[in-house]
Amino acid sequence: MTTFVLVPGFWLGAWAWRPVTAALREHGHEVYPLSLTGLGERAHLARPDTDLDVHITDVVNLLRYEDLHDVVLVGHSYAGAVVTTAAADRMTDRIAQLVFVDTGPLPDGVANEDFSPPQERERNAAVIAEHGDGWRLPPPPWAELAASAADVDESVVALLSERSAAQPWATATTPVRLTGAWEKLPRLGVLSSFTIEQVREMAATMPLCQHMAGNSWRYEELPTWHWPMLSRPAELAQILHQARPTA
Repeated sequence: MTTFVLVPGFWLGAWAWRPVTAALREHGHEVYPLSLTGLGERAHLARPDTDLDVHITDVVNLLRYEDLHDVVLVGHSYAGAVVTTAAADRMTDRIAQLVFVDTGPLPDGVANEDFSPPQERERNAAVIAEHGDGWRLPPPPWAELAASAADVDESVVALLSERSAAQPWATATTPVRLTGAWEKLPRLGVLSSFTIEQVREMAATMPLCQHMAGNSWRYEELPTWHWPMLSRPAELAQILHQARPTA
């Protein structure tokens, strides 16, 4: 049995992991899907000062109060920054492996927003100002995003439209602070919207992706859109099951 902690990215809560959670539990694993502050069933707790540090504390407190050890800590998208910092700075001894779902670890001092080109930052700023009360980013137009993904059906779009919540934007502008301790942990990257070859090229040429290369990494491709826990949950669960640490 392995203990998994599943952390979702922007706009999502623990609900997004439900099919993956069920499949992992059928394999006999202990699974803790987590809703970060201000999202999912905790959407009512969102505040302008809900930032990356608050979300790191969410993960740290789950590990502490549930007394979890030898954890496979899984982060999707934005949550790659959350799990890296939580594992590195606070409770590295509790983590057996890090899993990055269509994402990677940020370098020290870098914020999630730094990955966006200037035009996208301008668009986000305008949407936040006009539709997000100046401090949160509303969910994207899910139907438009799904239109270009062959394996995303209407039920997934309906679920996302019903349950996704605006993202407190301070989470995207807070830089990560890393000690380097996390780098001793084994890492698995599950790639859905890009390939292993593309990752290798990015790691070699882009300073923001410098931590995505090295002997501590193993990669698996799961081609789909950016949210494989919703479009290909059974396959994602199988990858996680097979990636569990062995004695």
